[in-house]
Amino acid sequence: MKKIKWTYAVLAVGLTLLWLFAEQPWAQTYDFRGARSAIINFTGILAMGAMSVGMVLALRPVSIEPWLGGLDKSYRLHKWLGISALVVSIVHWLWAKVPKWLALGGPRPQRGGGGAMQQVDLGVFESFARQMHGSAETIGEWTFYVAAVLMIIALIKRFPYKHFFTTHRLLAIAYLLFVFHSVVLMKIGYWSTPIGWVMALLLVGGTFGALASLFRGIGHHRRVLGVVEALQRNDANAVVRLDIRLSQDRWDGHAAGQFAFVKFDDGEQAHPYTISSAWKKDGRLSFHVKELGDYTNVLAQTVKPGARATVEGPYGCFRFESDKPRQIWVAGGIGITPFMARMEELSQAGKTKQAVDLFYSAKSPDESSLAHLRQFAEASGVTLHVVDSDRDGFFDAAKLRAAVPQWQDASLWFCGPAGFGQALKKGLVAAGYDAEHFHQELFDMR
Repeated sequence: MKKIKWTYAVLAVGLTLLWLFAEQPWAQTYDFRGARSAIINFTGILAMGAMSVGMVLALRPVSIEPWLGGLDKSYRLHKWLGISALVVSIVHWLWAKVPKWLALGGPRPQRGGGGAMQQVDLGVFESFARQMHGSAETIGEWTFYVAAVLMIIALIKRFPYKHFFTTHRLLAIAYLLFVFHSVVLMKIGYWSTPIGWVMALLLVGGTFGALASLFRGIGHHRRVLGVVEALQRNDANAVVRLDIRLSQDRWDGHAAGQFAFVKFDDGEQAHPYTISSAWKKDGRLSFHVKELGDYTNVLAQTVKPGARATVEGPYGCFRFESDKPRQIWVAGGIGITPFMARMEELSQAGKTKQAVDLFYSAKSPDESSLAHLRQFAEASGVTLHVVDSDRDGFFDAAKLRAAVPQWQDASLWFCGPAGFGQALKKGLVAAGYDAEHFHQELFDMR
């Protein structure tokens, strides 16, 4: 989380400093209209900067995953940027509209200046911008109304996942209209300064992301076709196991703990699932899916062996990489899947050389699943601790510390309900644990 917080702060502070350099408000005197114009330009830059980076992150760029800590963290930053863009856009809109309604300020000044910076004559572009000024304002205003509704819908978790993707894709069209609005209305003088160069770069990147979204090109080069070889539902815990055989050689393998987007030929959007099997170079992947929503609840009825599947990935940085002498794994419910893949991976290479304790917390876990886990644990050298929350109560930091006296010398890997992970981390940090060694998948794509 620290990495995405730093990225968010650097973007906001960086754009602010670059705008101050271009505007140089300390070198001039503003009347109300001049101050209003400066604020509108500033808020517009912040909003478009946030939206542009959000559009780039929507491309699922694997190259920046290590820096941000995984695709799950990238999506969290994408969400923060979307919320920030909405809030700043509202401020931008208020400053543009309210003074007009109240008839504040004097006559409209001539458009063009770049603050105290020397204005560069941009010729044809400047003439075009002046001619399109009114159209850009109108387009920006009405696009704002539509985009605000779409962004609010995106934040409503109860809104169906299938329809969420359809409405969210419409934001790409809105973004392209905002690009036109921004290019025309940003002060001409800014384009010859660093803020103009950075904004041009961000707008180009965001435009590429928007077009990729509209033409369904996101993740296209990482998609592999496959066939469902087997499907089995465990009635005791409402978990469906899917075995998929990939039909192409484009899958270069995956590390335990990574996930993929899987789509079946049923008109539904791709859903992210953690890969629960290790890579054996045989083109086969397994997924364990918990029935938690409208789509997953009927997965066992709608998908049958022989069905086509599209797998996109792998993604994620939950890879168990640590220089600590021991590891502690904590799984809540279906959060056991990355640890299953890791134990299988370790069993293929020989037992782990690190001391590893796996705590599996679930409500009345069924014996068939536990037998499978015990086999994996034995083969990989992992010490398995089963926590039946109905019998043993809620698993917390105190119980973990009591079970593993060397807990401060271990890296901790958590996968499960977000609240469970947050409570566990808070309890450990309060007892002196270094939060840097607590690894948790956010696994929230909205």
